[in-house]
Amino acid sequence: MSQQAPPFLKAAGRMLNAGQTRTVLLTGNIHDLFYQKKGDDEDYVSLLPFLLHHWGLPNFMLLVYELNGPIRFLHPSHREAMKKAWVGWRRGLNNEQMAIQRMLHKGAVDDEKAIAESFERHLQEAIGNPTLALEMLRQMCLCSRSRQGSKPSLKANLLILIEGADLILPEAPIAQMGDMDRRRVTICQDWFSDQDFLRSGDAVILLAESRSQIHHRIAKLPYLLESEIPSPDEAIRKHFISWFNRHLSQGEELKLWSSQSQLATLTAGLSLQALLQLLKRTIHGKEKFQPVDVVADAELVDLLERGLVALRWPAQHLLELLLGRPRLLGGGRPPLGLAQVARLAHHRLHACAPKVRKVRKVRKVR
Repeated sequence: MSQQAPPFLKAAGRMLNAGQTRTVLLTGNIHDLFYQKKGDDEDYVSLLPFLLHHWGLPNFMLLVYELNGPIRFLHPSHREAMKKAWVGWRRGLNNEQMAIQRMLHKGAVDDEKAIAESFERHLQEAIGNPTLALEMLRQMCLCSRSRQGSKPSLKANLLILIEGADLILPEAPIAQMGDMDRRRVTICQDWFSDQDFLRSGDAVILLAESRSQIHHRIAKLPYLLESEIPSPDEAIRKHFISWFNRHLSQGEELKLWSSQSQLATLTAGLSLQALLQLLKRTIHGKEKFQPVDVVADAELVDLLERGLVALRWPAQHLLELLLGRPRLLGGGRPPLGLAQVARLAHHRLHACAPKVRKVRKVRKVR
């Protein structure tokens, strides 16, 4: 498999490069594994290292915020460059003016040192404090856009990855949210809607399973565009099975009833994480893996209940195809409007849902 950027990554890149938005939400299959190749080494990694590998570009200063971790920079040199720009921004001086101040005034060195220490202190206090972390990241974007004299504070643009956006900005009524929860919503709303931020080269990437899981005041922003990560197709599953088989330890064997291609076809709908569990169980068993094992596996039923295996409507059945086409919904009705289509589609979804029949208990006649 060639190491090319997947479609969802290309879509996100086009949105940012075209200037459509500065905030992109990655949704869908975010907890899966993704193919990554470095030289002769190939591996399947989680989403965050995969994004860092593809977006670690020279013209970007990459920052990552994880819910239970610190704000970290991809390169240590980026941290020092950000700290230097932060000190100049807080003092309102460019690098040349700061050097002159150090020569003329001894107290200027102490002032510069105090601002640098406060920068490091804020980064430490942001660990486990998502409200402070978001505000710190927003302030960094303000610093990045500022100019120190005729030069920009930072040469590179900021690219900020925020993991667990659905946990940091959960969907809930405003009246039921705590003060800190409301504060985070306000910070992001002001940040992503700022016209100066929208005109800048900085960007924010949010990771969440679904747009509906983040707070509606953020999800409904017209400046927030979405790129969905789809489930792996048959070619990806086939490559993953082949990779897994090549990296087995000595003495381990993948025993199948047929070819790897047929296994890839049979496991349609599974994520690579679920497929990995299935393959590990297969090499642990003594008998050959049979097709019925996929269907009858209780663990896969559990995956279905937890939403890791998705059952979806066909992709070509779009709402726009129903407008003005009553035959798709049945009956010789006149062309339908949007509200009528929505009501009928809702009715059809409920009508097509599987019904559970109640079984009567029959008493035995003695």
